[in-house]
Amino acid sequence: MSARDDILNRVRAALGQPGAGTTPAGKVGTAPAAVEVPRAYRPAGEHAPGSPEVLEQLVDRLVDYKAHVHEVSADTLPATVAALLGELTDGVRVVVPSGLDDAWLAALPAGAEVVRDSREQPQTAAQLDAVDAVVTAARVAISETGTIVLDGEPDQGRRAISLVPDVHLCVVRADQVTQTVPEAVRLLGGHPERPLTWISGPSATSDIELDRVEGVHGPRTLHVLLLASG
Repeated sequence: MSARDDILNRVRAALGQPGAGTTPAGKVGTAPAAVEVPRAYRPAGEHAPGSPEVLEQLVDRLVDYKAHVHEVSADTLPATVAALLGELTDGVRVVVPSGLDDAWLAALPAGAEVVRDSREQPQTAAQLDAVDAVVTAARVAISETGTIVLDGEPDQGRRAISLVPDVHLCVVRADQVTQTVPEAVRLLGGHPERPLTWISGPSATSDIELDRVEGVHGPRTLHVLLLASG
């Protein structure tokens, strides 16, 4: 038996597949016995998703991560989006996923250019690098870690559009905010095939002489628009 065959046999044995051969320990390739795995972590937080305590904690974490938080209503959201994009440049170019709510962009000035990105007609990396900002929705947020998760739904789009542009405006509904990671993971587990982007503040690293450098591998600036329920 070659080393390759030996390695593959061990893999098959670990997976419980038949035909894995034998070892000095006896026959292998059978399914392993069920083992009780202790779950010592909290399955949920003390506060319900979207509660005032959870929202306050999320804002505190995001601000600590140097994200900009804007608490908005459905009525004020379009104007806030327009104002933030208007601060960037005249004739701002913004990329959005194909399923983004058009009402969120209703207040943009006439000179703004909106670029729609989809899996059928994706923008190239060079094209994304030429836009000023991106606007997306979110799938879930976690207050304890200050993390926002995108999972590629039509209102969030491909991972590339939230990673290449220098400014990201992310709309998070209050009822999407959970307190703990396990709560969020259970929600995300409904669609395990979707690509996930976990965002905890703007892109930053301290690898270079321990100096914080932003925008190295993602947006330099993160605006979180926390949309009130109702």
